[in-house]
Amino acid sequence: MTLDIIGWVLVIALFAVGMAGAVYPILPGALAIYAAFFVYGFFISFEPFGWVFWTLQTIIVAALFLADYAVNAWGVKKFGGSRASVIGSTIGILVGPFVIPGFGLLIGPLAGAVIGELIAGSSFDKSLKVGFGAVVGLLSSTLVKIVLQLAMIVLFIVWLLV
Repeated sequence: MTLDIIGWVLVIALFAVGMAGAVYPILPGALAIYAAFFVYGFFISFEPFGWVFWTLQTIIVAALFLADYAVNAWGVKKFGGSRASVIGSTIGILVGPFVIPGFGLLIGPLAGAVIGELIAGSSFDKSLKVGFGAVVGLLSSTLVKIVLQLAMIVLFIVWLLV
C-alpha cells in the first residue's frame, strides 16, 4: 500500500514536470512522462502495459522530438530565415530563460534568430521578420508538445482503466 502511494506521487510529479517541460525547454518534458510509466511499473505493476502501449508511447515521444525541432525551424524558415537564424533561435531558446528570467523564453529565440540572420547578412527589417517567425515557431512547437504530452498521459490513464 505504501509503495502504491509513493508510486502514484512520483508518477504525478513526473507528469507535472513533463507538462512544465512543454513550456520550459530545459525540463525533460516527454522523457519525464515516459519515465512515469516505468515508475508506475516498478512501484505498482507493468502488467497493464503490453507491446502496443509501449509502441504507441515511443512513437509519440519520437514525434515530439522531431516536431520540437521541425516546427521551430519551420517558423523561422516560413518567415524567410536562413540556417544561421535557425541555429540562433535554437541557442536563444536554451539560453534566453537563464539570461532574462520570465521573458527570456520569448525574447531568446527572437534575439537569437535576429542575430543569426544579421550574421548571415540580411537587413535588420528582414532579421526582425525572421525573429518573429522564430517566436511563432516556438509557440506552435509548444502547442504541439502540450497536445502530444497530454495524449501520452490520457493514453496511460485509458490503458489503466481498460
